[in-house]
Amino acid sequence: MSVLINNSLNGLVTILHVASKIDIWYWKTIVPSWFSSPIITTKRIIVKNILSILFICTLIFGFTNPTKRLPNITIADLQGKPVNIQEYVANGKTTIISFWATWCAPCKRELDAIAELYPTWEADYNTKLVAITIDNSRALTQVKPLIEEKGWEFDVLVDGKQELQQALNFQTIPQTFVVDKDGNIVYEHSGYTPGDEYELEKLIQKLAGK
Repeated sequence: MSVLINNSLNGLVTILHVASKIDIWYWKTIVPSWFSSPIITTKRIIVKNILSILFICTLIFGFTNPTKRLPNITIADLQGKPVNIQEYVANGKTTIISFWATWCAPCKRELDAIAELYPTWEADYNTKLVAITIDNSRALTQVKPLIEEKGWEFDVLVDGKQELQQALNFQTIPQTFVVDKDGNIVYEHSGYTPGDEYELEKLIQKLAGK
């Protein structure tokens, strides 16, 4: 959510800056000989009033950005069966999506930490966790043995060609997304530091209304 607010503020500052530059350039370059004219002064007042209205509208509506949703991309489950990610999250639950790989140590630490809390999250907060591996076909052979070794009981999907990763526009893993019950991405986070799972728990508690 903080990402959306920051983007709105940056967009607001950019709009006001550009509008101010255009206003000054027009009245000083296009009509320099009229600059002190009462008519032009009146027009400048009108322009400034318009800019003020734009400022207020941007301030009001800038925080209501179009909701970000998952792209319409099909990946696969561990058996190779196609899974459309949009349809997958249309389950009426809060869905946590964690991108990982077998070679990524922080990813495995994060999933281990979440796995301990997941039964409570699933029961109390109506939350579903899916771990999406970006391992290629060669490394994919290590995924099932690792899941069995870890005892992970959540779904694991495969984005072997990194199509979903590219569509979501991130480079590093672990990368975590939270999708609300309406299919909107309401949170995203890169990396893992011990304790991040508790911040995640606060968010899904809030989404569950608890």
